Amino acid sequence: MSLKPADLWRTNSSRLLLIFGALFALWCAALIGVIQWNTTRYLSNIVDLKLDNLQRYFTTLDRERLREAIKATEAFDLRDVLSHGVFDRNGKLLMGNLASIPPELPLDGAVHLLTDGVQRTSGYHAQRARGIAVYLTSGELLVLVRDTSVIDAVGAIIWRAMLFGLPLIVVPGLIGALLLSRGPRRRVQAIEAAVQPIMRGDLRRRLPVSGHGDELDLLAGIVNTMLVEIERLMGEVKGVCDNIAHDLRTPLTRLRAQLHRLQLETPADDTRAALIERTIGDADALLDRFRALLRISELEDMHRRAGFAEVDLVATLKHVREIYAPLAEDKQIEFALETPTKVPAVRGDPHLVFEALSNLVDNAIKFTPPQGTVRVHTTLDANGPRIDVIDNGPGIRACDRGAVVQRFYRGGTQPAEHGQGLGLAIVAAIVKLHSFGLEIGEGDGAGAKVSLMCWPPVDKAA
Repeated sequence: MSLKPADLWRTNSSRLLLIFGALFALWCAALIGVIQWNTTRYLSNIVDLKLDNLQRYFTTLDRERLREAIKATEAFDLRDVLSHGVFDRNGKLLMGNLASIPPELPLDGAVHLLTDGVQRTSGYHAQRARGIAVYLTSGELLVLVRDTSVIDAVGAIIWRAMLFGLPLIVVPGLIGALLLSRGPRRRVQAIEAAVQPIMRGDLRRRLPVSGHGDELDLLAGIVNTMLVEIERLMGEVKGVCDNIAHDLRTPLTRLRAQLHRLQLETPADDTRAALIERTIGDADALLDRFRALLRISELEDMHRRAGFAEVDLVATLKHVREIYAPLAEDKQIEFALETPTKVPAVRGDPHLVFEALSNLVDNAIKFTPPQGTVRVHTTLDANGPRIDVIDNGPGIRACDRGAVVQRFYRGGTQPAEHGQGLGLAIVAAIVKLHSFGLEIGEGDGAGAKVSLMCWPPVDKAA
């Protein structure tokens, strides 16, 4: 698995910055909203107070003085924010610049918000306003209206400030998340690069530690400590197994030599001859098993990578066919090699690649009944060459496909066939050494299909 640019926003630092940035932006929006609400309420109270004071003053004047006061008010209203009018009981305008009583204004002597504006003698005034209507002692109705253009302008300024300010908060937060995430992202990529050899079995590798002492360093330190202990335990187990296999080979070889000598000294018609021959066979099987174990141990040593070179797969497959064609012919098995004329070379150990393919073909021929078929089919996928060894034998049960690559596991093989259970284990060790892929499935209708993908396997967890 490799980090993609889209994964940048999944890092903890990016998430924390985005979360705190979003919370800060919401807090700023709420703060600006409270400021705007309080400012609007304060200015509205001022307008209401002015209207109330003005109506109190107008209600104390007689008819002539009221007319003069209204004219004076119009003269001083340079910003044209005040509308006023005196109406008779029938709603007819007697004086002022209001053409009619605003229909949404209650006649209760209190200040109310007029959202639809007012109709003046000079035309319709659509600006929102606040108005009051009171009855004079003469029974006439005094209406005073003051628009809220100043209040609305202040509110618009505050909201524009929020709209302009939020990007100044969000954009630096996003840039900060991007910059702060680059360091952890590079460190995760370095850890990933160090993990790949460990996944291939090189337990001597360690995860890089930056020295910052943060969470990644603590985690890397814990994993490194664990790798040290795992390497020690694996080394001890491997050493014990290798020593046992190596030490037992000498007495077994000596035992076989003595049995062979005894066989030569025993007449062919002696009843002990058959017993000696079976014992020699058992000794040979044990020696083959110990040799296979030591072979797997040798393959698990990553130092073999130093001898990698370009491997010609076509030539290797032809060599395998030349060796196993007579064996297939003896068992009356059709052995076919299907490969393109040009297959790109892969990097690896030529002898080990040959050994892996030989083991796969040997297993296929071993478990295929007479008159059967074994096909080695090569294709070129987008990732590289793929070699399928297909037979029509009993096949490998789905429940056994993950275990047949383990040492000494034979699963559902035919009882008549005696194997060591190490052939596919050797193949798996070679595949792991080369970072190839190994897939075990079902052939065409029956039998087994073992595929060797000459490219690193895909990490399904990614």
